[in-house]
Amino acid sequence: MGRARPRRRRPGRACRTGRRGRRGARAGAAGHDLGADAVARCAARGDADRCCRPGGGGRGAAGAGTEVLRPGAGAGGRPTGADPGTGRTRRCAVKVLLVTGLVAGGVGGHVRMLAQGLAAAGHQVLVACPQEVARGFELDRTGATVVPVEVGSGLHPARDLQALRRLRRLAAGADVVHAHGVRAGALSALALASAPLVVTVHNAPPSDRRSALVYGVLERLVYCGADLVLGVSPDLVDRARTRGVRQVDLAVVPADLTRLVPPQRRPEVRAALRRELGLVDDQLFLLTVGRLGAQKRTVEVVAAYQSMVGRHPHETGAPPVVLAVAGDGPARVDVAAQAAGGPGRVHLLGRRDDVPELLAAADVVVSGAQWEGQPLWLQEALGSGVPVVATDVGGTRVVVGDAAVLVPVSRDSGGLGGYARVRALRAALQQVLDDPQLRSVMSDRSLRRAHELPTAVEAVAAAEAAYARVLGTAYQTGPSDPPAPELD
Repeated sequence: MGRARPRRRRPGRACRTGRRGRRGARAGAAGHDLGADAVARCAARGDADRCCRPGGGGRGAAGAGTEVLRPGAGAGGRPTGADPGTGRTRRCAVKVLLVTGLVAGGVGGHVRMLAQGLAAAGHQVLVACPQEVARGFELDRTGATVVPVEVGSGLHPARDLQALRRLRRLAAGADVVHAHGVRAGALSALALASAPLVVTVHNAPPSDRRSALVYGVLERLVYCGADLVLGVSPDLVDRARTRGVRQVDLAVVPADLTRLVPPQRRPEVRAALRRELGLVDDQLFLLTVGRLGAQKRTVEVVAAYQSMVGRHPHETGAPPVVLAVAGDGPARVDVAAQAAGGPGRVHLLGRRDDVPELLAAADVVVSGAQWEGQPLWLQEALGSGVPVVATDVGGTRVVVGDAAVLVPVSRDSGGLGGYARVRALRAALQQVLDDPQLRSVMSDRSLRRAHELPTAVEAVAAAEAAYARVLGTAYQTGPSDPPAPELD
């Protein structure tokens, strides 16, 4: 009877030497790294003239004429694949498998943006996701190939096993796998044999004990199996580091500010929406946007608003500020009950596709969330020049910088919660809504901050850099390239 095979160690916290060590040794013995395989594929399919040239495949990661994924250094210290005339590194298309589960909102939009940007940059992109996600985010229009893989939001052994098998087959032909979310990341980690794995963690651990236990198991699989972990907020990055993950960074998650209402149209849009909401000239429009769930704490936002307007009745009997809530979800009944039981006027708008128009009409926006990643709607609010009041949680500070009034909140028991948080939100709202000059200053700060936020091009650049990092290749920018995006 043969000897038992030793259990293969997955790369991760203390098991980094497994997959990565073999990959590096194999590449070194051959005199090149995995980037050379991409060059060979490009030549074999006749694409070398398009993508394996200086700056080929479009602007790509950091600027025109820039290489992002480059083969390793060859003889003489020049990168294999460098142009002999200029010495500039050549861009090589890689096969990227993007994996996501049953997601909504910001996560799905982020995956769509990456799929579209990577495909436009000349990479071969395959997206494995549930059919509902593919349809909802029109992933088939991104230039990527979409393959249905049912990664659900809950534990389902039969479905998860089927997804695991499909992912294993799909990953066999990929150069790099990029999973989004801990469930997709855990399944990808279990499925992979050799392809490097990047996992973007988009959500904080849930608060209820049962869900938190499941999250913890999935998280450990991700941390042990991923070559690189990206967190959408500093607290997620710190959480991974404290659990021993060596390769961890902050994800770049921009909003699409090109869809915002242009400045010249804002007066017209503002007037139309104020008519729709029945606002009179001197009434202020306060807006909050988001899924009506426990994490967003919309009930507390409504309570803070009601506490504020109840103290300052309008001389005509109408409230001086009107609150609109854009979004839907399981907490809608609770939000409606709170709205009906207090002073002021609260419009429950439901799910809206015209958030840019709502932002163009808003005087102030407010977020009372218990946790956020890099909230896209707050990025859009900044781009619309709207003053922002928000709880200081997750990655919100990363997004707003010093452009917003931030209310201190902690996920721990020692932080503000319940009535204390309502009072803090009320005070912050009162401060901004009572001071026209402050709102004007904050509007300018919002616009200035929006210009500092990363773009979709820079997010794709960051993804390419991440892939280069796990492939063991160098990331090089040309002399005229802009600096890499920074988040405060």
